Amino acid sequence: MTIEIRSLAGVPFDQIYETFVQGFSDYVIPLQPDRKAFEEMQTRRGFDAAYSAGAFDGDRLAGIVLTCIDGDRAYNSGTTVLTEYRRHRLGRRMMDHAISLIGNREYILEVLEQNPNAIALYEAVGFRRTRRLQLWTYEAKSPARITEIANADLDQIRSWCDAAPSWQNDVPSLRRARDSYVVLGTLHGAAVVFPNSGDVPLLAVEPAARRQGLGRRLLEAAATRANKPLRLVNVDDGDRGIATFLEHCGAVRKVAQWEMVREGRS
Repeated sequence: MTIEIRSLAGVPFDQIYETFVQGFSDYVIPLQPDRKAFEEMQTRRGFDAAYSAGAFDGDRLAGIVLTCIDGDRAYNSGTTVLTEYRRHRLGRRMMDHAISLIGNREYILEVLEQNPNAIALYEAVGFRRTRRLQLWTYEAKSPARITEIANADLDQIRSWCDAAPSWQNDVPSLRRARDSYVVLGTLHGAAVVFPNSGDVPLLAVEPAARRQGLGRRLLEAAATRANKPLRLVNVDDGDRGIATFLEHCGAVRKVAQWEMVREGRS
């Protein structure tokens, strides 16, 4: 089998999408976004084909490593190999190539805790586990409404967080988003919610205003505004305050994953 590893620059986005969907169809948790949702995901994260790697069997795209770029940092937004091409070290070859493409940048990714083979691959190419992240879901208990904030200061909201948001939840990713989001809140706390998906990337309350019910009201207002179950992805497991808050509100833990980082090379 002769497989060429090269950049995804110039590869049609639809071809990348098809490989992503096929490759993740038998994943621990199958990832099957529709075309529009996949494009929004990659846009928000900062996908750059020139820094991404593909495994090519002739014209067929047998595997991908999707890389996103933000200044001196890079993020892996998906690595997969089609079923019939597995066990040929394509994952390692693609990762090595993607690492060569990003140069001296720090490289960040997340991997499900239940995927030891992927964890081993990433550790083999220099990644280390930095923190454990949780996915939570929340369904509204009672309707609530809080004022929508126009021209909200996202950096201010982020400053109220006790733990740094993950890549796709941080302010640069929100500013890249094409899908519309709303910010609900007061002068002392706010929640950012994407009504179309129920995604809540940021929910934070100023420290001095905590334990007064504002966080619960924000969560309920976000669920009311979205009118669907909320998804709080990549909540830092080490932040016991937010975990305790979500438990008390009746949110449900779903899966855990590791954030892993490969340090930039000087």
